[in-house]
Amino acid sequence: MTTNASQSPIIFSLDPKSGVPYYKQIISQVEMAIADGRVDKGTRLPTVRSLAVELSINPNTVARAYSEMEIRELVVTQQGSGTFIGEKQVTIDAIERERILTNLTRVYISKATSYGFTLDELAAYIKELGSDTVSRGGTSI
Repeated sequence: MTTNASQSPIIFSLDPKSGVPYYKQIISQVEMAIADGRVDKGTRLPTVRSLAVELSINPNTVARAYSEMEIRELVVTQQGSGTFIGEKQVTIDAIERERILTNLTRVYISKATSYGFTLDELAAYIKELGSDTVSRGGTSI
């Protein structure tokens, strides 16, 4: 299996204001990671307990996400070993990717403009931040 057990292969993030249940947000993030190739078959996911602690949510919520993903054959749970990305291929079309990016961007722009930042400032900062990330070799997944 790939990925060190102490490091999550996906940087999970939850949006309490989205109206989307946390377990569905977790599933969506795993699906995106599979679809865009950030995780491979056999990549170990964090334990239910560790992800719940990391996200400050109830372990039952993570367990529900993992259970749902197992039903969808996105992950395989091996008793005593952990939960791993399964063999099922996931594709997310360009329209769905754009919808997700639009939702994320709207929230970001709305928050930033409420603090008085202009779109030009946001664009410049994103470009600068992106350049820094690329020059450092990207972010860990």
